[in-house]
Amino acid sequence: MSDNTPSSSQDSTPTPPSAQAPRRGPLIAIGALAAALVAGGLALAFGLIPAFHSAPVGTLEAPESPDVVRDLKCPDALIESASLSQLPKAVLEVPLLRDVLTEDFVFYYENNADRLGLTGTLRRIVYEHDLTLKDSVIEELLDQPAQVALWRGADGRLRDFMVVLKRGGLAKVLEPLAKVAADDTQLKKVAEIQVKGSATPVYSLRYGAEKTLLFVSRGDQMLVLSHSKMLFPNPGYDDLGEADAAVAKDLGAALEGEPLFASDFGLEPRGELKQRITLGAGVLAMGYQRFIPTFAGVRFEQGKEGGWHSYLALNEVARQPDLDFTPVWQAMPMGASACVALPVTPGLYDNMLVKLGAEQKMAVSFSEHLSGAAGLCWYPDSRLHSPLLVVKLDAPAGPELDEQLGKLFGSMVGAYEANVQEHVFPVDSQAAGEGRLWQRQVSSRFGQYAASEAGNPDQVSGNGFFRVSLLRDGNTLLFSIDDKLLNKARNTLAKRYPPLADVLPKDAMVPAYLAPKTLSELLKRETLDSLPQDIEPVFRNAADTLLLPRLKTLAGNGSYALTLPAGSEPSGEWKWLPLDWKAL
Repeated sequence: MSDNTPSSSQDSTPTPPSAQAPRRGPLIAIGALAAALVAGGLALAFGLIPAFHSAPVGTLEAPESPDVVRDLKCPDALIESASLSQLPKAVLEVPLLRDVLTEDFVFYYENNADRLGLTGTLRRIVYEHDLTLKDSVIEELLDQPAQVALWRGADGRLRDFMVVLKRGGLAKVLEPLAKVAADDTQLKKVAEIQVKGSATPVYSLRYGAEKTLLFVSRGDQMLVLSHSKMLFPNPGYDDLGEADAAVAKDLGAALEGEPLFASDFGLEPRGELKQRITLGAGVLAMGYQRFIPTFAGVRFEQGKEGGWHSYLALNEVARQPDLDFTPVWQAMPMGASACVALPVTPGLYDNMLVKLGAEQKMAVSFSEHLSGAAGLCWYPDSRLHSPLLVVKLDAPAGPELDEQLGKLFGSMVGAYEANVQEHVFPVDSQAAGEGRLWQRQVSSRFGQYAASEAGNPDQVSGNGFFRVSLLRDGNTLLFSIDDKLLNKARNTLAKRYPPLADVLPKDAMVPAYLAPKTLSELLKRETLDSLPQDIEPVFRNAADTLLLPRLKTLAGNGSYALTLPAGSEPSGEWKWLPLDWKAL
């Protein structure tokens, strides 16, 4: 196991494309689909892609419809594999993930509905055309070097993919499928494209519920596209779209065995690596990439000996903030379940604040005052929806700043209160040591306090409420909808409670922290609260049987700090820095 991974301790036979493309299509299609599914599952396994399931509406920079042509020059993720069939098992070589996922992770992708549909289509073609083809050829085909590029859909999920897979010694074995495309209902030759001056056929394979794959063959390479409109925007397959020359050039390079999009992610040749997975910031940032332009992406590599390594990519931007997260961790109370810190670039957030209800002038002023880093932590005695936020300001503390913050808080925080004359509870502003505290009561069915605990219970709309709080302490700004959590941070700044910084490494930068024991407790409580036995008996039983044992296993792991080398700074685009998982 590598030092920076969490741990408990061919011969090819080129053949004419016209003779080989028809039969390789259905086989490669299975591998392509499996690769796309593995990509999403792997990223989810690393806990990096919440946007796949709950992307903010209206913020994702993605096509509005699955039918919109993708920009083939700009993938969101890239997988480079010595063997696609080994990728799910390779993930389980990371002890932390093996404990959480078990072999079910592998079985899921082997029995996925789309993959089974493709397998059924292949078997029908083989049977109806009286072809001799062993079922094991599928596994043999997947056990080849491959490159997989993936694009997000409108909902933020990695949906469309392009796969380049090497057939190697299977080229001759697959020749009998060459005649199938002429008279098959699901496998058809639909067009030709010019690749390096040679007309190369494009085939489509229809499977499942009217789904279609495109594939192109040249030599011992096969290229597969998950959606016909990625290459042909028109139904007649007679137009490559606006960038046909560039597309043909890229496809030709891929079919000649050149690295697919590696240079676009700032990557060196894969060399002897077994697996390399690269995820761009567009996938990981939940649609908010433009607010953290320094962050470019992450990658995971499995070396020749099997150990995994992690890397973080940074971009150099105008008004580059310092990568110093220490002030954030000094303000965060000890005992967090999970934390993340990011550099904050001044001047990027005024439009967002205005959309949230702030006045233009105040939003611009506040956006300019943001500097350095911001941090977010979740605590086991709070909830997933009520983390603690810490931000550093570069504005001089004083009445003018407090006036701006008070107006900003009052305009952005609140809910419609039907039982209050002004339809919003007043903001309570009071001095707090060397700073100031703002609080507002907000009715919510998810509130941490019961309505009976309010000063005037009859005014609360519903059965609960929050005391949303904002605190300025010097140049440190703290915010949470859990006022108890904010009070703990207030005591931390006053040195009455130990900071998280006391348990973190002092000789490296720490962008993330993970405490599996308390995180599992938090996730367990949220799961049980969201699945009452009398309302959701089926899902509750599934959670009790499948999820809770995994969370119990997760709790047996120690805490980790994810670190960058001291003095790390972005320079240019896609500056890759090694991440080290340090056990605490």
